[in-house]
Amino acid sequence: MKKIAFTAGDTSIAQDAKSVLIERYGNYPIEEAQVIVALGGDGFMLQTLHDTQEFDVPVYGMNRGTVGFLMNEYHEDDLLYRLEAAEIAVLNPLRMDAVCVDGRQAAALAINEVSLLREGPQAAKLRIYVDGRLRMQELVCDGALIATPAGSTAYNYSAHGPILPIGADVLALTAMAAFRPRRWRGALLPKSAEVRFEVINPQKRPVMADADSRSVRNVATVTIRSEPTIRHQILFDPGHGLEERLIQEQFA
Repeated sequence: MKKIAFTAGDTSIAQDAKSVLIERYGNYPIEEAQVIVALGGDGFMLQTLHDTQEFDVPVYGMNRGTVGFLMNEYHEDDLLYRLEAAEIAVLNPLRMDAVCVDGRQAAALAINEVSLLREGPQAAKLRIYVDGRLRMQELVCDGALIATPAGSTAYNYSAHGPILPIGADVLALTAMAAFRPRRWRGALLPKSAEVRFEVINPQKRPVMADADSRSVRNVATVTIRSEPTIRHQILFDPGHGLEERLIQEQFA
């Protein structure tokens, strides 16, 4: 029998499920567990992956939230069998290094995407470098983001960015409401690429950066790259893994 550590979101439905499952299967501290079972929605799954990354333990999610794209269906009866049969997906997060207008520096990791968003009424103006080479002198937009394959169906897809196969070694650079160049939708970049955004006239046109809901305000530059040294392991029921879900999303 696997040593399971249960975690749950703050909602009553998630907490109730946690109580029922602990009574049935027991509960171990995360540092002793062989698998973590997260009960909640996609946001809680991302939080769990960030909070437990130092333990190198796979996470199996069961949906007690809303969307549940990263979660499995909730069932109480056959959990041990499902854990044994589960497929594993390994994800590398993005690393964001931001420098603010006042010189402050901030770093964060993102499993889904790193986004830059205008903070004021005026459109943001961004300059884009890829691997140190200037690729766009000026992008006038509401914002821009870099998405991983796992995050490509989230904010990226809502901004009309492409859905990326989970095994693809690429990142999506997607603009939000691009004004100049008009209707510019972005680019596909190698996973190894380093992207640097420079905010043009940040005092007049302030911009914030966000890495999986970890926000930094009034940024001047933001550098983003994949972080291969960190591996998040997510478990899915057979036939319902990320690859299958990404394909289904394109035919929904």
